[in-house]
Amino acid sequence: MPEKNLPGAPTTEPVSYDEPTTPVDPPAPKPDQAGPANVSPTGADYGADPTTNAQQGQRLTSAVGIPLRNTDHSLTAGPRGPILLQDQHFREKISHFDHERIPERVVHARGAAAHGVFEANGAAEKITRAAFLKKGVKTDTFVRFSTVLGSRGSMDTARDTRGFATKFYTTEGNYDLVGNNIPVFFIQDAIKFPDVIHAGKPHPDREIPQAQSAHDTFWDFVSLHTEAQHHTIWNMSDRGIPRSYRTMEGFGVHTWRLVNDAGETTLVKFHWKPRLGVHSTTWEEAQIAGGTDPDFHRRDLAVAIEAGAHPQWDFGVQVFPDTEDQMFEGIDLLDPTKIVPEELAPVQIIGTMTLNRNPINFFAETEQVMFNPANLVPGIDVTYDPLLQGRLFSYQDTQLTRLGGPNFQQIPINRPHVPVNDMLRDGFHQHAVHGGVAPYHPNSLDANNPLPTPPEEGSYIEVPQRFEAVTDRKKAATFDDHYSQVGLFFRSLTPVEQEHVVNAYTFELSKCWDETIRKRQLQALANVDATLCSRVATGLGLEAPSPTGPAAGTASSAALSQLGKEWPVDGRQVGIIVDAASDLAAVGDLRSAFLAAGVVPLVVAPTGGPLGDGVVANRTWANASSVEFDALVLTTTAAPAPDALVARDAKAGQDTEPGVDPRVDKLLGEAWRHAKAIAAVPDAQASLLAAGVVDGAPGVTVGGAAELGPAVLAALAKHRAWERFPTAV
Repeated sequence: MPEKNLPGAPTTEPVSYDEPTTPVDPPAPKPDQAGPANVSPTGADYGADPTTNAQQGQRLTSAVGIPLRNTDHSLTAGPRGPILLQDQHFREKISHFDHERIPERVVHARGAAAHGVFEANGAAEKITRAAFLKKGVKTDTFVRFSTVLGSRGSMDTARDTRGFATKFYTTEGNYDLVGNNIPVFFIQDAIKFPDVIHAGKPHPDREIPQAQSAHDTFWDFVSLHTEAQHHTIWNMSDRGIPRSYRTMEGFGVHTWRLVNDAGETTLVKFHWKPRLGVHSTTWEEAQIAGGTDPDFHRRDLAVAIEAGAHPQWDFGVQVFPDTEDQMFEGIDLLDPTKIVPEELAPVQIIGTMTLNRNPINFFAETEQVMFNPANLVPGIDVTYDPLLQGRLFSYQDTQLTRLGGPNFQQIPINRPHVPVNDMLRDGFHQHAVHGGVAPYHPNSLDANNPLPTPPEEGSYIEVPQRFEAVTDRKKAATFDDHYSQVGLFFRSLTPVEQEHVVNAYTFELSKCWDETIRKRQLQALANVDATLCSRVATGLGLEAPSPTGPAAGTASSAALSQLGKEWPVDGRQVGIIVDAASDLAAVGDLRSAFLAAGVVPLVVAPTGGPLGDGVVANRTWANASSVEFDALVLTTTAAPAPDALVARDAKAGQDTEPGVDPRVDKLLGEAWRHAKAIAAVPDAQASLLAAGVVDGAPGVTVGGAAELGPAVLAALAKHRAWERFPTAV
């Protein structure tokens, strides 16, 4: 069995050195895994373990259960002859392989997912009749996180918006809340959605750059469509490069209408608040992770759940009166490029979600899951947000191609956990076997089954709305303010966060070939904040333009900054650097202390394998990367190991401080630059100095082995020691 709380082993069973020849049952899922609920295509509970959907039996068969004697050799006319057309096993195996892939999502192609459970606290009962939001109700969920622009094979740590899509398997049918980690969108009207995605995707002539916004077409679009400036500044902030899916906020983006038991309506915005806090990576970390571990966020989510560090989010709402103008404090609630600052409308927590199981099969669950904002349950209704209105069509429509026809709801991960009697029939991939002869209403041949549900018995009711308008293609004047909330966001950040925004804009715009586009975007920044514009212009070697309108205001919102608090340390990873000179008994005690605090300690040694005193190396100096650790503990001077040879590893070519292994020197130097916690025993001070680490600086501790654990845990709670470096903003 793999060591408790050290996830990553591909199986829970011992691995045989020789090819096994004794028939055995298919492997069981790992303890952290769970598949879709075992319900029929029409919602009947089979009462069977979900693993019964997996392969069965001890022997190899064809797709229709015919026993097969060999799968390594085709049927040929003699040992050197051609393959025979009658070889059904070959044809079936190759044909299925040729069609294993389905079209990837146009957006949100790169993702990861997990199963969970949501428990309501009852705080929403006054504003909605939704059954899953009543006090104490527990609802199974499936959550998919994703990037927007990149393909399925792109890296996790690209600067990009992240999707945060949640499927609630409620007693009233499936409810999908399809949101992002950014509360506003690039555009105000769904008709522009193809345009912004075409602009953000790789250039169509060369299909580059992949999963990046640092190119001409993107900045051409957002500088011309200034409504995109609010979303863009969020993307240029640390929110665009999260530390983990576990440390992302989620937002429903739109304003939704809730209906209570009395038929009264309220407008709300949905929020997911991570219990671990909102944290990000530095730009350099994101680039290192993209090269050393493109699956950085996927792996982080999976191993945290496997380690028992189940991520949690509090689910909350901002509540607004459902007035005729649908405005609140001068903010148009139908404009998806606007937020309502939490100081004006506090987020009220209505429940908590815990992700506690990994999928059994990525394709069957994470890749085939579909979400649709039109999947609403009684008590939740839409508004006339023009972006939301378009999404209500688009999400349904896209599945017809991706999932091969109209029966995508019958794929196991998409099946509701309640009875389904929809009168929908036939089509590609129909898994149900419908009875009766009269799939129409009314009918007498099937005794008028199924009957509609009366409103008093809980049917879905769209809120009646009165219309008196002239059709046209234009937006209300309240949609015209494209800058005030962009300035609000920038002013709300701490100086170090503002520095990161300046750096992001400077880098991204410097990658644009066309100077006209850079100048046009600088004009937009001038209308946002003079300091921001000036700093970016300096980095681009251009003049900062004057604003074309009045100043954007002076208001700020503390809720928009990620910094200044302390958070739980569950699931954080700490690298403990050791070698033959380390006190392994003290290392063992340090590991135990970290495990007891919910932290995952990884021992990093010159070579892998057992080191003594029960300590086993989890990483080596050659394969460890600084980005996988939230903190480092140095228990040795880290003298160069025997394999620190330039011919073997270019990193070992750093010879300015030959007393320190260059790979350890690199780990320490990166952790220092990335404002991570670093702790070391006194004998290792020279190694810290060689790496540029300043003893006594914020987040740096030198002391006895017993002091290091508490110091690191205290620093981890603050996430980073940003005060280590001065800012210029």
